[in-house]
Amino acid sequence: MEPDQVVKKARADMQKALEHTLHELNSIHTGKASPSMVESIPVNAYGSSMQMKEVAAITTPDARTIQIEPWDKGLLQEVEKGIQTANIGINPTVRGSTIFCPLPELSGDRRKDLIKISHGMGEQGRVGVRAARRDAMDAIKQLVKDKAISEDDQKRLEKEVQSETDSFVAEIEQHLKAKEAELLQV
Repeated sequence: MEPDQVVKKARADMQKALEHTLHELNSIHTGKASPSMVESIPVNAYGSSMQMKEVAAITTPDARTIQIEPWDKGLLQEVEKGIQTANIGINPTVRGSTIFCPLPELSGDRRKDLIKISHGMGEQGRVGVRAARRDAMDAIKQLVKDKAISEDDQKRLEKEVQSETDSFVAEIEQHLKAKEAELLQV
């Protein structure tokens, strides 16, 4: 592997870890309706399991309601069943060919639980970033061992990788703080 590719690969791997963490954090229910809360719920459709976003239009008509309209009206019961089985604390109601999911008010204890869950997700993100750093450091050590780069280059590359790591971890922390503030907001 080329020396410059080591840093590029590490940056790409860290970006993937960050994006995954952000997706996970966005799925946490904060009392404000968001399509991402239900879009990955599995629905039994046409003999296989599909994600909600693949079988229905998901909108938020107001801050406390998620509206789901299956493209195939025959899937109405399956979509409703999928939401109930997902056990995300939402009780769907069917009106005509549309499913309405009013979001319940979050209790103080539930908010604290969700903050703990979001911190766990943040830690998983940091672990992913650190794993990318470890892989990059191993690749740099291998380049030195193979005499492909000098010790000065090794130090420079290690500094670059550490700098990337610090910036990605800081970004995860920033998003975690924002999510915590959102959860504490009544």
